[in-house]
This record gives sequence, structure tokens and C-alpha cells, in this order.
Amino acid sequence: MKNTIKIIAAYAMLAGATATFAAGNHAGGHDHGPAKAQSIGEAGVAANVTRTVEVDMNDAMRFTPAAIQAKQGETIRFVVKNSGKLSHEFVLGTTKDLKAHYEVMKKNPHMEHADDNMLTVAPGQSAELLWHFTQAGSVDFACLHPGHYDAGMKGAVAVASNGLPARPAMATSGMTKVNDVNSPAPKMDMKGMEMSSGEVKKIDKEAQKITLRHGEIKNLDMPGMTMVFKVLEPSLLDKVKAGDKIRFTAENRNGALVVTAIETVQ
Repeated sequence: MKNTIKIIAAYAMLAGATATFAAGNHAGGHDHGPAKAQSIGEAGVAANVTRTVEVDMNDAMRFTPAAIQAKQGETIRFVVKNSGKLSHEFVLGTTKDLKAHYEVMKKNPHMEHADDNMLTVAPGQSAELLWHFTQAGSVDFACLHPGHYDAGMKGAVAVASNGLPARPAMATSGMTKVNDVNSPAPKMDMKGMEMSSGEVKKIDKEAQKITLRHGEIKNLDMPGMTMVFKVLEPSLLDKVKAGDKIRFTAENRNGALVVTAIETVQ
């Protein structure tokens, strides 16, 4: 009987260790290591919102409040107002990912994001973001427009534990690598540029834009995220539909990120 109890205890310890390591390599496969085992959470569902938190952004490069309290398992509706005359962002993430994303933003200041963990708010406007905090710890937020982050436009959500076991979230920061859209083998376009992999999320033919959940774009030094791109030719949008897995080429043309070639992956 004693031996049986010891065996059960050993399996329990092994299962706990496995869960801990799984949390460190969450959706998308971006491994933060033991110190970053806690995910930032996942997009929330309106029916599960427990409360609303209002956040103000201003041209003094500050969030009010900059320190927010939350509980593990809570879903918060953030109502984010831009009271300034400049465009500002509200982006949730780890400190590491926010800093990395900021470096990408400095190189491509006109990026148009479409990830669930971020909002871009025009001057005088408000927007909402629903977020489910799945694990205890600290979740940072910042404005990643060039110059704003360096000026101190950042804050944090302190997520208190409610005793629930940690679990990997379904979604993480926009900087997370997207493994499932990296699977097609590398291929070159007509100019000899390596094509990137992605999934079509939305097509806007009137604006000549396409929203892509994409893997790494090497020529732009850009990690995987979800973004809105312009297209070089409107006819490119006739080749694809939402849900298609694709290969594509994107370039920075006069500050705008433009898809110049696209093909579906069978």
C-alpha cells in the first residue's frame, strides 16, 4: 500500500512539472523560460466581464491609472480614452515582448495592428478591449508609438492569485511567434525574396487592405503577429479569402507596409 502511495505521489510531481514547463511555452511557441512562465492572458468574452476599468492616455505620455489591480480568472473591460492630440496605443504584454515590439515600431512607425491585446486610439476617441487574466503575476501595458515608450508611457496590471492552478492561455502578446503559419517550406518570389507564411483574417477590397496573422517576415525584421497591410495591386485580393493559408511578400514602401505578392498554400 505504501509503495502504491509513493508511485501516485511521483506521478503527481511529474504532472505538476509538466504543467509548469507547458506554461512557459504557451500558444505560438514563444518560450520565455522559467522566469516568464506566466502568460499575459487571452481575449475576453463580453458575457464574462466582471467590471470595467477606464484608462486615460494623454500627450504627457502617461496612462491614468498606470497601476491597475486584477484577480486571476477575472475578465476586465478596458475603456481606453485618448484625451490628447496625438494618436496613442494601449498594448498588453510582458516587458520583454513590449520592448521587442517597440523596436519593430521604431523601424515601421505606420504599422496597423490587429491583435486582440492592443488598441490604437485616435485623438479625442475611446475604444474598448476585453481581457481575461488567466494567471497571477504582472501584465505590463504601454504605448509603442516611437518616442512614447521611451518617454515613460507604460503601466502594469497586478494580477492577484485566487488559488486556481496556472494554465496556458489561448492567446498571448502580439509578438508571439505563430508556428502554425510557419509550416509551409520557404519559397522565393519573382524577385528572389523569401516569402513569409500567414493566414488571411480579413479582406477589405474598398480600402485595398488585407489583415494577416503571419509568421516572421525576415526582410522587415518583423516577428509573428497580426497586422493590416496595404496591397500593391487590388487584384491580389481576388486570389484569397478569409481563412486561407498563404505565402506572401511584404515590403516597406515609403513608410507603408505593402503586400507585393501572394499565393495560397494547398
